[in-house]
Amino acid sequence: MRRILAIIGAAALLAGCAAPVVTTPSTPITPADIPAGAVASAAAPAAIPATLRFTGKTLDGASFDAGKMAGKPTILWFWAPWCATCASEAQSITDLADEYQGRLSILGIAGLGTNKAMHQFVSDLNVGNVPHLDDQAGAIWKKFKITQQSTYVFLDRTGQVVKTGYLDDLQLTAEVKSLVA
Repeated sequence: MRRILAIIGAAALLAGCAAPVVTTPSTPITPADIPAGAVASAAAPAAIPATLRFTGKTLDGASFDAGKMAGKPTILWFWAPWCATCASEAQSITDLADEYQGRLSILGIAGLGTNKAMHQFVSDLNVGNVPHLDDQAGAIWKKFKITQQSTYVFLDRTGQVVKTGYLDDLQLTAEVKSLVA
């Protein structure tokens, strides 16, 4: 394995490739950090904070890249289809998505249930105005260290986590107002 890595590294040097830029979540890459001659793609990680560097599948199986939410305040709503608390939050999520459309990203991340049950939850509670990911495997829940539903993760415009936990409807609304202000 080391030999393969050494060969790849030597090939990169011979090709004139620059060393990769490494950042931490608290140090975003700026255009000045990109080596001369580098070509940035539309989904270049330079503009995507580490918290939004994940992908998933929607309830319908379509690919979803969380990086497209970069630059806006974001709510990640971790829910389960059998959760009564989650069901009680659905109307508030729908209302907030409508009220703050274009200024706030909301993403539902469903786990702890079947895809059929997740679809039923979204349909029964009319919360289809926000995208929902099917995270039965728990990969995104693990990324954010979520151990129970219903949990919100609030990200500011820069992608920094500013609050995590359960909030009632009044607390949720107040938190969104301060996040979007």
